[in-house]
Amino acid sequence: MNETVKELTLILMYLTSFYNDKMAKELDVRSAWKGYDFDILNQLNDEELAVGKPHNKSVCLTKEGVELAKQLCQKYNIDL
Repeated sequence: MNETVKELTLILMYLTSFYNDKMAKELDVRSAWKGYDFDILNQLNDEELAVGKPHNKSVCLTKEGVELAKQLCQKYNIDL
């Protein structure tokens, strides 16, 4: 169950991600709000899929995180 929740959290983070500024968009650095279970966010951070500082309200999705999120969207039949 925990793995499924982690996968779905990553998908939601990807689907609701945003670019902080023009440079972030050019570099494809996506940010997402931390409004999810902190244990899951810590796991994603440990796996280097989403990284951020503890006191920030958002995290950055890594390239690996974005790629995995896209694969998970296909797994769960979510159209992008």
